Amino acid sequence: MLATISAAIAPGIALLSYFYLKDKYQAEPIMMVSRSFVFGALLVFPIMVIQYAVQQEFEIGIFGQAFVISSMMEEFFKWFIVYYTAYQHVEFDEHYDGIIYGAAVSLGFASMENFIYLWINGLDSALLRALLPVSGHALFAVAMGYYMGKAKFTTSRKKRRRLLLQSIMAPIMLHGIYNWILLSGGSKWLWFMIPFMFLLWIISLRRVAKASISPPVCKQ
Repeated sequence: MLATISAAIAPGIALLSYFYLKDKYQAEPIMMVSRSFVFGALLVFPIMVIQYAVQQEFEIGIFGQAFVISSMMEEFFKWFIVYYTAYQHVEFDEHYDGIIYGAAVSLGFASMENFIYLWINGLDSALLRALLPVSGHALFAVAMGYYMGKAKFTTSRKKRRRLLLQSIMAPIMLHGIYNWILLSGGSKWLWFMIPFMFLLWIISLRRVAKASISPPVCKQ
């Protein structure tokens, strides 16, 4: 059990530590970041129940499975938690904070999901899951947090609404494409997944670099 817990949580903690340490100005309170991680982990259970119920009641094709059952449900609820527990908090005082809190919630979710999978199926796939689903959740969170951080400090109400919409739609689309590759790629899915993840890492690291150099704006 200890080995399963370690293998499940270690990738998420490592990635969250990376994003946390990239903050060049004011480090976020570790308790708030930890709380966001725990909220993300607990979110797995109600989402599993909702997903199971929907799948039992409706016939869901590959598109619905990829973009609705998994992507839309998971990313919306993660966004909801970030928005109501971090975005409106006084400590959310710089552009980069969106990425930190988005990553904390998403990696908490990914770690709990990873633990359940490894507990049921064994540790043979631990490395592959660390490289794909766990890092995938982190990169979807970068897109969410990047736009949420920009929305927080724009003075235009219209632009703020547009950026908040982007902060939820971007991770949904990226997560949906990821799922689509897994579900429809057949035996050659890895040939499509590798370039997708490589491109996603490049874009995400650029967003991290850009957001991390933006200084704190204000305390609200």
